[in-house]
Amino acid sequence: MSLSVNIEKKLGEFQLRVEFETSGALLALLGASGSGKSVTLRCIAGLLRPDRGRIVLNGRVLFDSAAGIDLPPQRRRVGYLFQSCALIPHRTVVQNVELGLFDLPRRERRAEALAWLERFQLSRYADSLPAVLSGGERQRAALARTLAARPEALLLDEPFSALDDFLKWQLELELARTLEDYGGDAILVTHSRDEVCRLAQTVCVLDEGRSEALCSTAELMSAPGTLAAALLSGCRNVSPVTVLPDGRLRCDAWGWTLPARPVPEGLVCVGIRAHSLRPGPGPVSLECRVDRVIDNVFSDIYLLRTPNSKLLHMELSKEFSLPAGVSVSVHISPDEILLLTAS
Repeated sequence: MSLSVNIEKKLGEFQLRVEFETSGALLALLGASGSGKSVTLRCIAGLLRPDRGRIVLNGRVLFDSAAGIDLPPQRRRVGYLFQSCALIPHRTVVQNVELGLFDLPRRERRAEALAWLERFQLSRYADSLPAVLSGGERQRAALARTLAARPEALLLDEPFSALDDFLKWQLELELARTLEDYGGDAILVTHSRDEVCRLAQTVCVLDEGRSEALCSTAELMSAPGTLAAALLSGCRNVSPVTVLPDGRLRCDAWGWTLPARPVPEGLVCVGIRAHSLRPGPGPVSLECRVDRVIDNVFSDIYLLRTPNSKLLHMELSKEFSLPAGVSVSVHISPDEILLLTAS
C-alpha cells in the first residue's frame, strides 16, 4: 500500500506546496490552523483540484497535471471522514451507511450496512435519524459509512475536534483498533501533538503551506529539527541564538550562554522543553526568579524570570514546591537542548 502526493495549490495569497509518501501506516499531518492540512486532504480526495503536481495511490494515478489526469472523487477509492461527520439528516443511520455501498446490489446493501453498524455498536440506532445520536455516535456512524466503501486510503480530518476529552479518548481507542484491521493508507489531520503520539507512526509537519520532511513520532519529540516542528510538538521555550566565536551558543532571549556543540546549517533558534529544566546548579545552569506558579493536575508549571526579563517555562512534579518570588538556579542536560532551523 502506498500513497504519493506532490502537489501545489494557490488559494488567494495562500500557496500550498506539499510532498510526502506513505506506505501503509498512519501518517499525521500536523500543523497550526491555516497551514493547509484540510486543503491537502481535499486535493487527495478530488474535492479540490491542485494547480500542478501528481497524486498516486497504489500505483493508480489519481491526479497528474502534466498528463491531464484528474479522476472524480467516486473513482478514487478514497474515504474522507469530515470534522462535521456529514451524515444526511433526513436519512436513517443504516441508510447513511448504505451510501458507502453503492457498488453492491440494492438487496445486499442493508445487510452489509447492518453488519458495519453492529461492528461499531450502533445496531439499535439503525432505523433512527442521526439527530438522536450523540456526538461520538455520529462520528462512529460516519466512520462506518466511510469504511463500508472499502477505500484504499482513509482521510481523517480532525475527527475528534468537537468532542470532550473523555469521549475523544474512547474514540481514539476505537479508531486505533479499526486502523489495525484496516491495513490501508490513512492520513490524520490534526493540530494536537497528543493525538499524533497516541495514533500515528509517521508525521509530516505543515508550516504555512509547506511540508517538511517526514519523521517518526519519536523523532518529533526528541529532535524536531525545525522551529515549526518544535512549537507544534509542544516546546514552550524558544530563543533566537547567536553562535559565538568560540562556538558557544548565546540564547539572546534569556541571557543564557550554552556550551559549544556542532550546529546544523541554518540554525536560528534554541528550544528547551519545560520538563527538561531542573532546579539546582549544574554544568549548564542559569539564575532565575520564580515569577508565577500554575497548578496542573499532576504537575506544576513554573514561570521563571530570566536575567533578560524574559520568561522560561519549567514543569515539575508535585513533589517539588517553589513559591513565587524566590530565586532559583535551573540547569539542563546539554543533549536536551534543541537546535532549530527555520525549515
